[in-house]
Parts: sequence; structure tokens; C-alpha cells
Amino acid sequence: MALSKADFNNINVTPAASKKLKWNASANGFETGDVGGSMVLLSTQTASGSANLSFTSGIDSTYKEYVFKFINIHPSGANRFQFNGSIDAGSNYNVVKTTTNFTSQHDEDEGETASLLYQGGDDLAQSTGFQDLMSYGNMDDDNDHNLNGMLHLYNPASTTFVKHFIATTQANIDSNYSNNGFVAGYFNNTNDVDAIRFQMNSGNIDAGTIKMYGVV
Repeated sequence: MALSKADFNNINVTPAASKKLKWNASANGFETGDVGGSMVLLSTQTASGSANLSFTSGIDSTYKEYVFKFINIHPSGANRFQFNGSIDAGSNYNVVKTTTNFTSQHDEDEGETASLLYQGGDDLAQSTGFQDLMSYGNMDDDNDHNLNGMLHLYNPASTTFVKHFIATTQANIDSNYSNNGFVAGYFNNTNDVDAIRFQMNSGNIDAGTIKMYGVV
């Protein structure tokens, strides 16, 4: 039977979160389905003189990709923002990783030429240490020194493959530099990564928010 007319004013459907309403021709009716590429907010943490911001739940096989958004991360002193993973629900943050990173920068005073630099000194090779998410210099506790950006973590629950991550950050650093940092790498183990910690290399996170999303 063909559908010749529909009264959309009288259709009352409330799809679940991150679902879309679509027409199923075979069933001759509406149904809900996943919205490809949409993000589901799973957790929000806000710093206030915090030693770290750690996400110890919600990272599992539900999603193949997780995104962490950094919003106005501000240090308590001249420090760098960094992260690490855990395979024991946050008891230890020491997952072996290999990384590469580079940075682009420009001085607001035009005193130096803008540059694009490979930061080999900030790479990690089979290291359990924390990875800097910004390269070349430190943020300070000045009001105009803060960091924004995001980190993508892929397939953290896999017990077959290593877990890749990619991060991009924008920060004001040192004197008057605008610094765009790019970090990529992988956790080199086949245990599931089930927790992530963010911190400064020394001192506290004075202020800022990190939001964790699952990608449908």
C-alpha cells in the first residue's frame, strides 16, 4: 500500500539520545537509528587548583572512538599540559607509548618569523612516561596563557591491536607566542585502555574544563 499523505502535525516521536528518525520503506513506517559521526557527552570535569583530571569510567567497548575536549586549561605556574593512559582503571598511569609531534608558532610582536617545527625532543619511544600535549615552551599563570584543543583515542577496548591517539592544541606560551601543537602516537599494548589522566608536568591545573565524548 502506497503512502499518499502524512499528517506530520500529529506525529509524536521522541528518539533516544544520538538517534535520528528515518523512514523504513520495507516496514512502511518510521524508526530510529544511529546518527553516524555524532558525539555523546559522557563526562565533564572542571579543574580548580586540581592536581589532575582523570577519567576512570566510561572508556570501554561501547564506542570505537573517544574525544576529549580541552576548554580554557590554565596552569598554576610555568608548566606543560600532558596525559597518560591506564590499563587498570586508574590505579597506575604508565602505559607504554610511542609518539611524534610538531608545532607551528608565531610571535604576536612580529619579532620573529612564524615557524613550523618538528619537536623530536618531545617524542616518546616505548616510554611509560606522560606525553606533553603542547610543544616548545611552557604556559604561564598569566591570564592570557591558556590551552584549548582535543584528543582523539581510537578503539581503546581492543585486545588485538595497539590504540592510536591524535591530539591538537592551541596555546599561548612563553612571552607572546601563539602555539599550535600536533601530537600522534599509540599505546603499544593489547590490553584495553580504560582510564585517561591529564595533568601539568608540575604544579596544578588552576582552571579549565575537559569533556569526554563517545563518537557514534
